[in-house]
Amino acid sequence: MRGRRAPRPGSTEVPAAARDADTLRARAASPVRGAQLAEDVGTPTGGGEERRGHQLPTAAPRLRESKPQGGSEDRGTADRDLQRGCQSRSPRTAPPVPGMGDRGAQHERAALQSPGAPEGAAAAVNGLLHNGFHPSAASSRDPPAPRFQLPSELQPQPLFAQHDSPAKKCRLRRRMDSGRKNRPPFPWFGMDIGGTLVKLVYFEPKDITAEEEQEEVENLKSIRKYLTSNTAYGKTGIRDVHLELKNLTMCGRKGNLHFIRFPTCAMHLFIQMGSEKNFSSLHTTLCATGGGAFKFEEDFRMIADLQLHKLDELDCLIQGLLYVDSVGFNGKPECYYFENPTNPELCQKKPYCLDNPYPMLLVNMGSGVSILAVYSKDNYKRVTGTSFGNMMSKEKRESISKEDLARATLVTITNNIGSIARMCALNENIDRVVFVGNFLRINMVSMKLLAYAMDFWSKGQLKALFLEHEGYFGAVGALLELFKMTDTQ
Repeated sequence: MRGRRAPRPGSTEVPAAARDADTLRARAASPVRGAQLAEDVGTPTGGGEERRGHQLPTAAPRLRESKPQGGSEDRGTADRDLQRGCQSRSPRTAPPVPGMGDRGAQHERAALQSPGAPEGAAAAVNGLLHNGFHPSAASSRDPPAPRFQLPSELQPQPLFAQHDSPAKKCRLRRRMDSGRKNRPPFPWFGMDIGGTLVKLVYFEPKDITAEEEQEEVENLKSIRKYLTSNTAYGKTGIRDVHLELKNLTMCGRKGNLHFIRFPTCAMHLFIQMGSEKNFSSLHTTLCATGGGAFKFEEDFRMIADLQLHKLDELDCLIQGLLYVDSVGFNGKPECYYFENPTNPELCQKKPYCLDNPYPMLLVNMGSGVSILAVYSKDNYKRVTGTSFGNMMSKEKRESISKEDLARATLVTITNNIGSIARMCALNENIDRVVFVGNFLRINMVSMKLLAYAMDFWSKGQLKALFLEHEGYFGAVGALLELFKMTDTQ
């Protein structure tokens, strides 16, 4: 080495020791690549692609030729490290490579930032030189402040573009959050579209963070405020405030479950409202059950740009009933019966534990009647059913003139249902009969008459059981299916 002049600061000359060190390192990994490097002095390596004629950065540092204390297997080559990418690796206990300080790191980094180097290579090597091991997957998601200033093309990019609107940022964030936590984006609805009434359940989240509140898009805020701040919607829509279930945890979020109903004849107004509130920007699909899910499917698609995910009516009924009974009615039992039903003076409402409900006869009384024999949550059959729904129609009621006629019709219908239910219970060898459905809403006459009939005809062997949320179980089941859809996707 005597007689060789040292390179001047800023010179492009590469000391022989530095070239030799590069050659030795390359040969240790691959004899072929070492030979290529010896032939093409000043050609950086990166990602296996050679670029002839490209000089190393100025003021290249002098590298020591000593081996690292961790051995050749621990040291490896830059090429091999880059091929491994950012795969996790346990921290090494050996000290850093001698001579690989700031200047050595700059040399490696400059070579890897040259044209042809793979994207992100400099960041990977910086992690290797600074820490002595490859950054783990966790640290790559949340990296510490870089020791060296990276060029702009290698700088971490923001999650959202700066020019994105707040609404677009919120939609993207909500979709990513939903994907990570395996749950659908808000709002959460379930619908049961019957022949007479539409029953809708809405989950109102109460654990919204300050960040969620700030980024929530306006139409989502508008829907939540509209549904929870009113008890009546137009002339016919009603929120049954007394049935609200509070402090529920559904799909990992805490909130309240609201129960809303309106006549099926007003469905077009509901669809139009969904279009005006731009509901399709939040959801593309609604979970719905009941005959109306088929009847109004095209209207939802054409007017509100929404798809209906149609669900089996009886499946939703049973799953919704079992869920609501399991969570209870704000600390009280969901199920009840009438004690002393044959004595009007002593007849009173009593709670009933439905923890072990099987087998049971489930009589769903709406515009029509379906009678199910339920042996488990997944094992049931429809035994029989009837029609008698015309009295729920305003037009039909106006066609008759006397209150006595209405009451007589009601009693006739109720007695018919009770008689059929009792016969089915005997045939299926079941001793408990549960009555649900919107026919029983604010209909104490029918409930007491059913209790009387079942007790009288069975000589006290059969009980007529009722549930507080009688008409909403199908809608609750549809909401639960929304969560199952997210799990399978």
